[in-house]
Amino acid sequence: MIKNLQDVKKLHNGTEMPYIGLGVYLMKEEDEAAAAIKYAIEHGYRSIDTAHIYGNEQTVGKAIKESGVPREELFITTKVWNTDQGYDSTLTAFEQSMEKLDMEYLDLYLIHWAVKDKYKDTWRALERLYDEKVVKAIGVCNFQIHHLEDLAANSNEKPVVNQVELHPRLTQEPLREYCEQHDIAVEAWSPIARGRLLEEPTLKHLADKHGKTTAQIILRWHLQNGHIIIPKSVREERIRENADLFEFELTMSEMNEINALNMNERFGPDPDNFDFK
Repeated sequence: MIKNLQDVKKLHNGTEMPYIGLGVYLMKEEDEAAAAIKYAIEHGYRSIDTAHIYGNEQTVGKAIKESGVPREELFITTKVWNTDQGYDSTLTAFEQSMEKLDMEYLDLYLIHWAVKDKYKDTWRALERLYDEKVVKAIGVCNFQIHHLEDLAANSNEKPVVNQVELHPRLTQEPLREYCEQHDIAVEAWSPIARGRLLEEPTLKHLADKHGKTTAQIILRWHLQNGHIIIPKSVREERIRENADLFEFELTMSEMNEINALNMNERFGPDPDNFDFK
């Protein structure tokens, strides 16, 4: 069982990744984003998840330097965007991301979406970066089972992580089972469904019962399912609250109540019907 904010999941290549990180999606305002990142690190977060398309890699790199925490104690993720996919263009995009982050290496590099006719070449580029040891681990986002099977048939390395939309309204059980069978860690983006479930009656009841917020109930559900989570917030109180998940535990019955909320409902794009531009 995960006991604290620094607890890690050992990925299939031996890399250790914190179960809880700070997501920085939509953090465009530089001072606000930098303050949130520094506060999270000060509070004990050791994982930061960004992406080229977020437009804040430079802010992330600067905030990390200003935090005073040694780089090797942190786990940094970024992602190659859809318009940069392909073998050569991915290698170029990686160099640009590293320049903005101002780092010598990356802990995890992800393919952001499975762009048809490009993601296999993109994956070959990630394999090269992994072989060159400038990236400790490589993975994917928003890959369905058929994407993962296609990749497995045409690659040397398998992803260590699949980062997908995952929350009580979209539990993704077949995909999670596939990933577990193939030793691919599941990471949840939008783990609290962009705040849309905060008034859901079952979750509110459990929150009142445990003396926690609805968001904390959802995040605890993720952790007890073994998911890596990257809740996003620029507010200090919320950043602290999102990591205060270790003094209570959901029973199996309560976990099943939350599982029963699934409606296969996406609040983000469908990976099989997505405009990749």
